[in-house]
Amino acid sequence: MSQQLIQVSDLRRSFGATAAVDGVSFEVAAGEVVGLLGPNGAGKTTTIHCLTTLLKPDSGTARVAGFDVVTQGGEVRRSIAVTGQFAALDELLTGRENLVLFGRLLGLGRQPASARADELIDRFDLGEVAGKAVRTYSGGLRRRLDLAASLVVDRPVLILDEPTTGLDPRSRRALWEVVRELRDGGTAVLLTTQYLEEADQLAGRVLLIDHGRVAAEGTPDELKRQLGGAVCEVRIEDPRARAVAAEQLGAVFEGLTEDEDVLRLAAGSGTLTEVVRRLESAGVEADDVTVRRPTLDEVFLSLTGSVDAEKAVDVDAAGADR
Repeated sequence: MSQQLIQVSDLRRSFGATAAVDGVSFEVAAGEVVGLLGPNGAGKTTTIHCLTTLLKPDSGTARVAGFDVVTQGGEVRRSIAVTGQFAALDELLTGRENLVLFGRLLGLGRQPASARADELIDRFDLGEVAGKAVRTYSGGLRRRLDLAASLVVDRPVLILDEPTTGLDPRSRRALWEVVRELRDGGTAVLLTTQYLEEADQLAGRVLLIDHGRVAAEGTPDELKRQLGGAVCEVRIEDPRARAVAAEQLGAVFEGLTEDEDVLRLAAGSGTLTEVVRRLESAGVEADDVTVRRPTLDEVFLSLTGSVDAEKAVDVDAAGADR
């Protein structure tokens, strides 16, 4: 059995009367990627801050690489590599100088720090800008450099807090490959992300957190199965034709829903054939008819509901300031 490098049990952290983290428990093993997902204010970043010793939990326990986050903070910090939501770089230095500086601060000699900087520049495709001051970098380039800096020294635990925010699709996929390589090398990776596709691609297990608690846990496939089987989607742009189709299909299929120009219903054996037959008999021409599996996005929405960004209290952001 793989060693559990992150162990969290009944973790709790409040800000005043607001419980940001309310009894969260989970583990991450060596060679495993676990995704931590949830709406704004769910408690993800507060959990990360407790694991990285930036915040002290009110109660519960958390151990990283075998060390207690409260009583052995120094050992925890020496065991983790962290990429937060905001790049921590010296804008007056070049990209390469930043990487060398991080290496030196983390105990590498001059030559090993220089060699490691060159390796990471190549790995993250930063060669064309490595000699330029970071203040000239775009947001995506800063993100890539920040990610590279977090990997200057190999650590058993990697914590990624929304690591690909602001990256273009090519850079995002390049990061995915790096994460997979680290996982295959035995690193325990804890990932929070805004992109559910990212969790689907990388995470062996996913924890959905809502209001500071774990609402669901499992592999992406297990969570998708909670919504049932396949989904049939009928896209009809013409509103009048769509209304006719909704009436015809709703009379036969239970649970029909409508979202903008798409009619959606649970799909079983023969569903597609019956849908097409019903539409033809009603004289309705669909723009598209497909059958697919539920997505992680749909699992997320079904378990957490919609979030009103203007009204929600973002406890994670509050925690970042404390």
